[in-house]
Amino acid sequence: MYWVLAAAGLAALAWGGWQWQRGPAGPAYEAPSARAPQGPAAAGQAEAKPGAAQGAPGAQTGRPPADPPGGAPARVGAGATVAVEAADAVTISLSRVVSAVGTLRAAESVVIKPETAGRIARIGFEGGARVRKGDLLIALDAAIVAAESEQTRAELALAQANYQRTVDLAQKQFVSERARDEAAANLRVLEARLKLAQARLSRTEIRAPFAGVLGLRNVSLGDYVREGDALVVLEDVSSMQVDLRLPERFLSQIRRGQQLRVEFDAWPGREFPAELEAIDVQVDANGRSVVARGRLANADGLLRAGMFAKASLTLSENPRAVMVPEEAVVPMGSDLFVYRIEDEKAFRTRVSTGQRREGRVEIVEGLAPGARVVTAGQLKLQRDGQQVRVVASGQAGTAAQGPAAPVPAPSGG
Repeated sequence: MYWVLAAAGLAALAWGGWQWQRGPAGPAYEAPSARAPQGPAAAGQAEAKPGAAQGAPGAQTGRPPADPPGGAPARVGAGATVAVEAADAVTISLSRVVSAVGTLRAAESVVIKPETAGRIARIGFEGGARVRKGDLLIALDAAIVAAESEQTRAELALAQANYQRTVDLAQKQFVSERARDEAAANLRVLEARLKLAQARLSRTEIRAPFAGVLGLRNVSLGDYVREGDALVVLEDVSSMQVDLRLPERFLSQIRRGQQLRVEFDAWPGREFPAELEAIDVQVDANGRSVVARGRLANADGLLRAGMFAKASLTLSENPRAVMVPEEAVVPMGSDLFVYRIEDEKAFRTRVSTGQRREGRVEIVEGLAPGARVVTAGQLKLQRDGQQVRVVASGQAGTAAQGPAAPVPAPSGG
C-alpha cells in the first residue's frame, strides 16, 4: 500500500516540474523594425487587416520565423547555377625520381704494398703524380737476390751440360738409365730454382698495376720496409663510382642503365650525370635496403674518393603526364574524385593520382588531357551534372551568396 502511494507522489512531482519548466506560451513573434500602434489607430489597422495576425509567420506557434532578417543566406538549391573556379588539365613531361645519398669512390683503388722485405733503394714518383701502367714506383735493394739468381743460373748451365753428356753416354750404353733420369731430375730442379730467384728479384721492383693518380708519399729513400707495409695509394680517377642505399620497395623499379644526377657540396649548383651500372645481389636485412652503384665520368679530375654525394635516380619518364591543381582533387572515403566540367555542367569523376609537383598532382587514370576541372566551390555542388558558372579566382565564394539582407533601422521613441 505504501509503495503505491510513493509512486503516485513521484509521478505528481514529475508532472509539476514539467509544467513549471514549460511555462506559459509566449507572445507571437513581432518584427523588431515595426512597433504596434497605440490607441484608435491600432483598432483601425486591425479591422483593415483582419488576416494579418493569422498570416504572420510564427504567430500561432509563438516562435520566430525560420529566416529572420539579417540571418545567413539560404542554401543553394540542387537546380541552381553554382559559381565555381576551374582550371584545365595540362600535359607535361614528368619523371619519377627517388633521392638517395652515398659516398664517392674511385673506379679502381689500391694500396701499394711490398711483397718482400728490404731497404728502399729508389723512389720513382712524387706524391699526387699521375702514372701509367707499369711505371716503376719503388725499387728495393736487390743485391743479395740478384747474386742468388746468378748463382742459380750458373748451376743450371752446368746441369744442362751434365744432362747432355749423360744422354749421349746412355745411348752408347756406357751409363745406366738411372743415371740419365737423375741428371734430368737435377736439371728440372735447377730450372725451378732459377725461376724462384728471378721471381724474388722481380719483387724488389714495385710497379703501377694500372694508370692513375698516386696519393701522398709516406716513405723515404733508405727506409726499411716489411712485407705488407703501406707505401702509397694509387687510384684510377678517370671515372668514379657512387654507392647508394635505396629502400627495398624500389627493387622492382631499378635496373642497369638508369640515369642519375649527382650533386656534391664541393661544387654547389652543379650536377654530374651518371648511370646505374650494378645492383647488389643481397638486401641488407638490418636496414631493408639495397645498394645500387652508379658510374660517372671524371675527365677534368674535379671529384675525389670519399666525397659525400646526393643523387637523384630516375625510375621512369612519362612524356605526357596529366597534371591538375591539388585543390581539384576531392577525397571521399578511400576514393579520390574531381569535378569535370562539360557543357557548363559538373560531373564527379573518380581518378587515380601519382606524383605531386609544385602544387599540382598527376592524374594517372580517369581524366583526359585538356579536361576542365573545378578547383574551388566543390562543396556547393549538390548533385552530379549540376549547372555551373566559371568565375575568376577568389570569386566563387561571393558569387553564390547574392545580395545581403537589409539591416532593420532602429525604431524611434
